[in-house]
Amino acid sequence: SDLDLDFIPHPTTKDVVKKTGVYAIQRALRNLILTNFYDRPFRPGIGSNAQKILFDNINPLTATYLKNAIKEVINNFEPRIQLIDEAAYGLNNIDVQVDPDNNGYLVKITFIIVNRAEPVSVTVFLERIR
Repeated sequence: SDLDLDFIPHPTTKDVVKKTGVYAIQRALRNLILTNFYDRPFRPGIGSNAQKILFDNINPLTATYLKNAIKEVINNFEPRIQLIDEAAYGLNNIDVQVDPDNNGYLVKITFIIVNRAEPVSVTVFLERIR
């Protein structure tokens, strides 16, 4: 379980609501991908540096760099999941599609939560902010 980063209070208890299960892991993955190196105090090594990659030219080679950066941050900092085996399921564990019309990348991550059998996927659209 993780804290809901929207900080919406519970209607009855007025306490911050917790995210649990799949929703907590999806939010954690999104936060890991969007975190740059040196963004977190005292933990400068956490991050994927995806924001830096987004400012490169949009092409399939950059999509490969982005895929490798995402795979590395997931393997290093998210122990609650395992990326699926591509051969066993016939799916890409991280699929990065180039979207030059919207100046971004559509990233679909398929994974298995530890101690669960069914695969789960999360989709994130990454684009430059500035």
